[in-house]
Amino acid sequence: MKKKVAGHLLDIGAVFFRPEEPFTWASGIKSPVYCDNRLILSVPKVRDEVEAAIAETVAREYPEAEALFGTSTAGIAHGAIAGHLMGLPMGYVRGSDKDHGRKNRIEGRLEKGQKVVVIEDLISTAGSVVQTVEALREAGAEVLGIVSIFTYGMEKGLRRLEEANVRNVSLSDFNTAAEMALERGLVDEDGYGQLMKFIEEKGR
Repeated sequence: MKKKVAGHLLDIGAVFFRPEEPFTWASGIKSPVYCDNRLILSVPKVRDEVEAAIAETVAREYPEAEALFGTSTAGIAHGAIAGHLMGLPMGYVRGSDKDHGRKNRIEGRLEKGQKVVVIEDLISTAGSVVQTVEALREAGAEVLGIVSIFTYGMEKGLRRLEEANVRNVSLSDFNTAAEMALERGLVDEDGYGQLMKFIEEKGR
């Protein structure tokens, strides 16, 4: 599955490698790779396969799941579609409390003790998804784990997930996509080396 999903992401330009001209992430990190899984929603064939893979992964890895909660904002649509496929309730968690109305951070019905799975599109350093998990736990949910579409596999992110005592299962990952990009000639050997060096140095 990892190669199939990575291939789809490369096909539609959702994962884009540019070692010679690094992108700037929101965190300020200069990165030779950029991942935009929102593009999945614009390509029906790829969207169908990815959402089915999310639903299958939840069912296989977290069979006790009673609800799905997406991360804001990129995980919302993926959580909604997977929830529809599984016939499960769905909600989402804001990055912070809403400043008007009911001032909710968690949108959708969440019952105390409900067993939930977090749906995330992308994990790098895992800061935002861990905050989502913590918000759900504080609200009384039993978070079974996370299903993400893509992870960079950074040491910092893996450490944060471990410290939060939460398991993540990703459909695909950086190493798989980078290897496929090399096989397809999207990057050369030098560029591939830069990609591996980036993950090793920035992921600590």
